[in-house]
Amino acid sequence: MAERSTGLPSQRQVIELLDGSFARAGYDIEDVVIDAAARPPRITVVADGDRGLDLDSVAELSRIASELLDELDSPPYVLEVSSPGVDRPLTSEKHYRRARGRLAELTLADGSSLIGRIGQLGDGTVGVVVREPRKNPEVREIALDAITKAVVQVEFSPPSPRELELAGVSGEDARP
Repeated sequence: MAERSTGLPSQRQVIELLDGSFARAGYDIEDVVIDAAARPPRITVVADGDRGLDLDSVAELSRIASELLDELDSPPYVLEVSSPGVDRPLTSEKHYRRARGRLAELTLADGSSLIGRIGQLGDGTVGVVVREPRKNPEVREIALDAITKAVVQVEFSPPSPRELELAGVSGEDARP
């Protein structure tokens, strides 16, 4: 393994070292990328939480990660802690829960696709607020296992209050 020969920790080692401390702080490690070829080498920790990841959270998680990783006898590297970004596919219930109120493009197992606002999770389903032309928005319950791909979309204008209400998001919960 390239990481071992460079003296950098492996992805598994970083996850095992940081996972408990990140979880106590309220965050999950979504991914760890070790780039030993970069100069200087780079360790990127991608984290997320139910409240999202703001600059203060990134700073706190970076401090935690730095302290824990400093215990390893590693050559110098750059540490980066970041959020998954909007282009990350929604692949688990926690991703859908964290994306509630956001607009997403979904591809279904039957090959069809739709764009709708992610709503509340049910028993293996997610409510999706869909706006049809010349109709009021409506909630469609879609089985999670019927969704083959879901990606949050970037919005340039604020969502309608009615769509947010149908998605189960109050005005205070809405993201800019």
